[in-house]
Amino acid sequence: MLAISKRAWPTVGVPLVVAAAGLVLPPVVGRYWIQVLTAAAIYAVVALGLGILYGRVGLVSMGQIAILAVGGWTAVRLEQAFALPFPILLLATGLVTGAVGVLIGLPALRLSGLHLALVTLMLAAALAIVLTNAGFPNGGTGFLGHDPLRPGNVVLPRPAWAASDTAYYWCTLLVCALMFVLALAHLHGRPGRAWAAIRQSEPAATAAGVNVTLYKLLAFGLACFMTGVAGCLLAGSSGGLSVYQFAPQESISLLAVVLMAGMGSPWGAVLAGILMKVMPAVLDRIGVSSSFLLILFGAGLVQTMVMSPGGITGQLVHDLGRRSRRQRHAERPEVTPGPAQDSDGITASGKPVAGIRAGGDAHGGRPDGSGTVQPPAVSSRQEAQ
Repeated sequence: MLAISKRAWPTVGVPLVVAAAGLVLPPVVGRYWIQVLTAAAIYAVVALGLGILYGRVGLVSMGQIAILAVGGWTAVRLEQAFALPFPILLLATGLVTGAVGVLIGLPALRLSGLHLALVTLMLAAALAIVLTNAGFPNGGTGFLGHDPLRPGNVVLPRPAWAASDTAYYWCTLLVCALMFVLALAHLHGRPGRAWAAIRQSEPAATAAGVNVTLYKLLAFGLACFMTGVAGCLLAGSSGGLSVYQFAPQESISLLAVVLMAGMGSPWGAVLAGILMKVMPAVLDRIGVSSSFLLILFGAGLVQTMVMSPGGITGQLVHDLGRRSRRQRHAERPEVTPGPAQDSDGITASGKPVAGIRAGGDAHGGRPDGSGTVQPPAVSSRQEAQ
C-alpha cells in the first residue's frame, strides 16, 4: 500500500496543493499578487506541456510560446464570432491548438535534437512577425477581426461567475488542475510507457511494437492542447494579450526555466511557472531590474546541467529520499553478530556452539524436530568397567 501511495502521490498531490493555494492565498495577498499568481498558474501549464515533449519524449520544442499566442488569438476570435460559453471556449481553443500541434509535428517527425529546436524556434519567430503586423482580434471586421484604430491590449470577456480577479484566479486554478490530471493520466498510462521507450531508443521501441509516429503526434497534440487552454486563460486575465508578450526569446527563457526547475515533473512545472512570473514581480517590488533574471537563469541552468540533471525538484526529491533512508537506518536497532555457524551448530572454527549437540538443536532434538537423540555408542571396555 505504501508503494502505491507513493506512486499515486503526484497525481493526487498536485491538484491538492493547487486547491489549497486557491483557498489560502486570496485572503492573504492583494489584488496585484492574485494577478501574478494567475499568470504563474497559466505558465505552469505551458511548462508542463514542454516538459512532456522534452522530458518524456525527447522532443526539443521551442515553439510553445507561439502556441500560447495561437491559443489566445483563437479564444478571442471564437468569442467575438460565436459568443461561446467559457467552458466550451476553453475546449474549442484547446482542440484548435492541438490540431495545430499535430500539423507541426508531421514535418518534425524526421527531426530531433538541435534541428527540431531550430525549426520550432524559427516558427515562433515567424509567428511573432505575423502577430506584429496582424495583431489580435479587437472587434474589427474581416477574418482577422483587428481594427488598427483601437490600440492597446485585447482582453477576453470573462464569464459572470468569474468576473472578479479572485474568482478568475479560482477558475484558473481549477482548469490548471484539470490539465495536470489529464497530463498525469497519460504519463501513468500506455502513452507514458510508449514515450519512455521512444526516449530511450526509437529503433528499440519500434521493435517492441510501439507506433512511434502515433505517439509522437499524440505528445505534440497533448502539449499544444494544454498550451492552447492556457492561452485562453491568459486572454481573460487582467493584462490581456499583447504582441510583445510572445517574443521568440520568451521561448528560450521558458526552456531554460523548465530545465532548471525539473523537466518532466509536475512539481517542476509548478516551480517553472513561479520562476517565470512570480520572480520578476518580486524583483520589481524590491527595486531590481527583471533583466537580472537572465543572469540568474543562466547561472542556474549551468549549475543544473552540471550538478543536478534532474533539476531543482529532482534534486530535492533525491536529497529527501536519502535523508529518509538515513533516518530509518539510524532508528533500526543494532544487532550484534554472533559466530557464524552451520545447521549442525558448528562454528567456522570447528567448535560446537554451547548447548547444541552435533546433529541436534538447542533443545536436544534433531534438526527435523523429532525430539529423539540417539545415545552415543559405548565400547566393550567401557561396559566391563
